[in-house]
Amino acid sequence: MSAVRVMGAETEFGIHTPGHSSFNATWLSTQVVHAYSLETGHRAAAGGETRWDYTDEDPLADARGWVVPRNEAHASQLTDEEQEVTAAQIALEGGLAEAADGTMGPLMMNMVLGNGARLYVDHAHPEYSSPEVTNPLDAVTWDAAGDVVALAAVRRIAATPGLPPITLYKNNTDNKSASYGSHENYLVPRHVPFPHLVTGLTPFFTTRQLICGAGRIGLGQDGSRAGFQVSARADFFEAEVGLETTIRRPIINTRDEPHATADKYRRLHVIIGDANLSQVSAYLKFGTTALVLDLIENNAVPDVEIMAPVGTLHAVSHDWQLRDKYRLADGRRVTALDVQWMYLEAARALAERTGAADPVTGDGHTATVLRLWEEVLAGLSGDVSSVAGKVEWVAKLELLQQFRDRDGLAWTDPRLALIDLQWSDVRPEKGLYHRLLQRGRMERLVADEAIGAAALNPPTDTRAYFRGRCIRQFGAQVVGASWDSVIFELPHQRRLQRVPTKEPLRGTEALTRELFDAHPDAASFLAALLGTPRR
Repeated sequence: MSAVRVMGAETEFGIHTPGHSSFNATWLSTQVVHAYSLETGHRAAAGGETRWDYTDEDPLADARGWVVPRNEAHASQLTDEEQEVTAAQIALEGGLAEAADGTMGPLMMNMVLGNGARLYVDHAHPEYSSPEVTNPLDAVTWDAAGDVVALAAVRRIAATPGLPPITLYKNNTDNKSASYGSHENYLVPRHVPFPHLVTGLTPFFTTRQLICGAGRIGLGQDGSRAGFQVSARADFFEAEVGLETTIRRPIINTRDEPHATADKYRRLHVIIGDANLSQVSAYLKFGTTALVLDLIENNAVPDVEIMAPVGTLHAVSHDWQLRDKYRLADGRRVTALDVQWMYLEAARALAERTGAADPVTGDGHTATVLRLWEEVLAGLSGDVSSVAGKVEWVAKLELLQQFRDRDGLAWTDPRLALIDLQWSDVRPEKGLYHRLLQRGRMERLVADEAIGAAALNPPTDTRAYFRGRCIRQFGAQVVGASWDSVIFELPHQRRLQRVPTKEPLRGTEALTRELFDAHPDAASFLAALLGTPRR
């Protein structure tokens, strides 16, 4: 039992141009990526920033044992095809863009960052995919680093003459029936049967929103029904199990794209979470899920099966007063909090048997996850306001209630929807979450300095260190990269050199730093790394 495992996050940011409604959303999102590329200046051999390598991606492989034919897949599922801004769009929206060296060229849509992350345009939204980390605290840190990246791009665009102002929001819906994702990824041993993951995770994910929901004004996908709900994403889920991520969204996603040694690992792609600004909510999202995966791997999950999980997911989100009970397969009726307590107690029991939570000999993370999980569940079971500094939906609800009480606002008042939107603005001087954080009303787990450092530097204990260090040190010779490899193009060589990175726990600082330090140029570095003579 441990909260330590390889994990990461993906965040699609909401994008808006105040006072301008005619701009193409893909073009606007591309401006965000391009603006940040100007901030970094990691020039690749092809003259642009290091681009994403799609070679090893297989988004149509299903964990249930089949591959969906490409001609039967929805276009949104084809994530291994690089998006392009067409010549017509470029001409219509303002032509070519200026690069860091002053030359004119195409807009950047997809780049690899020096911290090991990926920044690209996904479904007309800018998306930041964090580097791989090994524990929930680092997951929070490098996910929040994406907010720093987004802010830097917004600042750069605001200072660029001729570009419309762009605002980015770390939220999940425009309240006009559109939702954009906040995904998590967890490495799981391949030998764990996928049906066991479905059985163990479905009740947990159906109720997990109580500890990490971001909150939302409006009910239903278009938000037209009056009210407040716990989760920003829950109403957009329509299936229990499935491969899709933008249509017929399932509670359990079956994409079998490990981005690692395929016969050893599977990557659990979790699409049901909200985008979190609250550090404690984000920490519990990653930490509790890691513990539940350990329960599944040790055949120790609680005996609980929820009837009608999709309907229950929606109902739990709508029941912010935490009063309702839901039917289990064995006939019992329990609250969503009851289900979370079952998982917590099972996780605590396993941690006691394995010693993972021991303050001296434990892993240093499991004990904190268990403590915060219990504190939050206890608060939600009693005085809900006591966890407003930890749980994002509670903090947002309290803020909205203050405005409702002060001005007599109904849940349908458009001013409340604006407050909900303003909560997630990435600009510290505008975002309401950031204002509460600055006033000490939201609990911190990671200092701003550490988050700022994570926006520039990769984690040290995964292959992300190798990827990020290559970008930072050899940017001019790195033409492509992915989770699985880094691709070099050396002067006077006709062949590209691909360095595979299939093992997530190799390529760490401990294993490669001396090599990087000893070889400041890419040619000698590759010769030493691969044991080949330098040409």
